[in-house]
Amino acid sequence: MAAPTPSPPAAPAPSRTPSPFPAPTRAPEPELADPVTVAVPAVGIETDVVPIAVDAGNVLVPPPYGDAGWWEEGPEPGENGAAVIAGHLDSRDGPDVFYRLGDVAPGDEIVVTHADGGTSSFRAVEVGQYSQDAFPTDAVYGGTDDRPLLRLITCGGEYDRRLGRYRDNVVVFAEPA
Repeated sequence: MAAPTPSPPAAPAPSRTPSPFPAPTRAPEPELADPVTVAVPAVGIETDVVPIAVDAGNVLVPPPYGDAGWWEEGPEPGENGAAVIAGHLDSRDGPDVFYRLGDVAPGDEIVVTHADGGTSSFRAVEVGQYSQDAFPTDAVYGGTDDRPLLRLITCGGEYDRRLGRYRDNVVVFAEPA
């Protein structure tokens, strides 16, 4: 259930011509507490969330079975940008935390609870299944930095016994409710 992550965006080149007007300033966005649970009531998903990172190949390392994992280098769910939470579809023991992720429908509510007790609510806008060989990295990890977005990811499609993994990923794209 490894989903690739993007390389950090390159910094813009400094301008050689001074601007005649000062650049507009925005108040800094408040940082939200780390996510601790995620729920999609319409399909019966409710699970703990633990921080996860990428490996040396820049591929998201899946969380332990029984938990979802939040990509801690990205924004916390509810902060501007695309927050990513991944979870396993199943294990040798049966269904896991995101087993029903493919059943999510546009309009379904997703609620992330933060360590301080606050919540961030989203609604699913699109659900897609993508080959792991053609994973939509930019669409999942990119998007926009001017509003909060949420992506939920799990495995999907056919299980390839030779490779020891599923061939696809299921991605739920969500925006603030």
